Amino acid sequence: MKGIGASPGIAISKAFVLKDVVIEINTAKIDNVQDECARLKDAIENARIQINNIKQKAIEELGEEEAKIFDAHLMILDDPEYTGQIEQLINSEKITADNAANQVTEQFVMIFGMMEDEYMKERAADIKDVGSRLIRNILGVQTQNLSEISEDVIIIAKDLTPSDTAQMNKQKVKGFATDIGGRTSHTAIMARSLEIPAILGLKNITSSANDGDTIIIDGMTGEVIINPEQEVLKSYQDKKAEYENFKKELEELKELPAQTKDGHVVELVGNIGTPKDIEGVIRNGGQGVGLYRTEFLYMDSDEMPSEEKQFEAYKEVLEGMKDMPIIIRTLDIGGDKKLPYLQLDEEMNPFLGLRAVRLCFVEKDLFKTQLRAILRASAFGKALVMFPMISNVDEVRQAKAILDECRKELDAENIAYDKDLKVGVMVEIPSAAVCADIIAKEVDFFSIGTNDLCQYTLAVDRMNENVSYLYQPFNPAILRLVHNVIKASHEHEGKFTGMCGEMAGEPLAALILLGLGLDEFSMSASSIPQIKKIIRSVTLKEAQEIAQKALELATADEVIAMVTEELKKLNITII
Repeated sequence: MKGIGASPGIAISKAFVLKDVVIEINTAKIDNVQDECARLKDAIENARIQINNIKQKAIEELGEEEAKIFDAHLMILDDPEYTGQIEQLINSEKITADNAANQVTEQFVMIFGMMEDEYMKERAADIKDVGSRLIRNILGVQTQNLSEISEDVIIIAKDLTPSDTAQMNKQKVKGFATDIGGRTSHTAIMARSLEIPAILGLKNITSSANDGDTIIIDGMTGEVIINPEQEVLKSYQDKKAEYENFKKELEELKELPAQTKDGHVVELVGNIGTPKDIEGVIRNGGQGVGLYRTEFLYMDSDEMPSEEKQFEAYKEVLEGMKDMPIIIRTLDIGGDKKLPYLQLDEEMNPFLGLRAVRLCFVEKDLFKTQLRAILRASAFGKALVMFPMISNVDEVRQAKAILDECRKELDAENIAYDKDLKVGVMVEIPSAAVCADIIAKEVDFFSIGTNDLCQYTLAVDRMNENVSYLYQPFNPAILRLVHNVIKASHEHEGKFTGMCGEMAGEPLAALILLGLGLDEFSMSASSIPQIKKIIRSVTLKEAQEIAQKALELATADEVIAMVTEELKKLNITII
């Protein structure tokens, strides 16, 4: 069977099929609403105790950062918009607590599930997890306890909630395979944190596998094999051993620079969303942060984060990375990414609407609060500031003018900041890539956001299954735009181009980007070791020749085939 490889590695073990608990909602009308409201209140209190217990276990097993998801679960439980609606429904409709909880949960899940933004869409899973717990508590329904697993298994499930993954015995669980889910789901994030192979989106693995079946999962290819022949089993046992050796080789590179055989050095840095994410960057040998997504500060808050709160978050990252460069992207929100405390109009096409720096120009006080916090934090490390969603040079000048206003305010208040703070822009709109030579005169660096650059250049919504095949980072048009941006920065002494889109961590793209002259690769922390190994396996001249070939090819498939062949010739293994 074939699914989405969400966490790399190979697992071979017995199947443990997590059975869906059938919950029967009582749809009858009630006479005593007070009793139902009391049942709801008891269920909420029990859920709060349970989630706090799971959070504590998650801190011990997974670390502080991964456990923060349960703070979000507690916030859902305490949100009057959620629990208040359930109580209101009991009173107004005279229905049972479980029926009311089910209806409100389904409504919230549907709203979040319809959002364009992948991060927000995946939050529907959190609400569903909390809602299911609440309903089970109301009805007194027990579920399987994954912490009691006592033998090596691969868990087979329709889906795994964050609560499921936090409670399981990680010494015994060797992998996951689920019917639904994607690379950005919490199941995938947890699996990568635990370094457990996971394949999601298999559609019908729960009806195809039985308890005790021998299962092979290959997290790199997304393949699952049920009850394999002896010959197949042996080949995967060998493949598993090779993978473990490969991981050890990568670990040995941690302290070494990302340097080609002929001495050309590039920077490998990490993308982060919160201060806690820097642990993974350091652990994987990252040399800084190429993208600090500050919107998570806003999205994880019930109100606009104050200057002081933002200052502390930025300062924590800068001090934690000890003078390594930290590129802080200003607020990238709006359109499909909404804040409950910021009223935004509905838009026909939010991806082309009032978002990112465009929103910041409209909400100037919000923008200045963030810029002041970034400037103040810059006194505590090597900060760089980056503006997203730039389409022309006027926007760069406008953003810089507001930054200068903040500098003057801090000077008047005698507050320290880095007077030489570097200013850059994210290149994710084709117009910015085409006019990079003009914009380069106004900035210190570029960072290419390939996720949006691909969507805007190729006019394709990658979340739309009907056209997602057109989303091609290796398309010659994308490669030529990337080359144009890099060339524009290099024509101005001391200026550089980085990349913070998914392409920066794609092993097949590494040699092309290296050959095109990319100075900085910013990616998920776990991707850093493999990209470093690839870069250390070639000379710059070899990479330049490969990049030149790529620029001359006609299709994305031709580029991929060529790079795959070149990697084989150079004896470079990728996973």
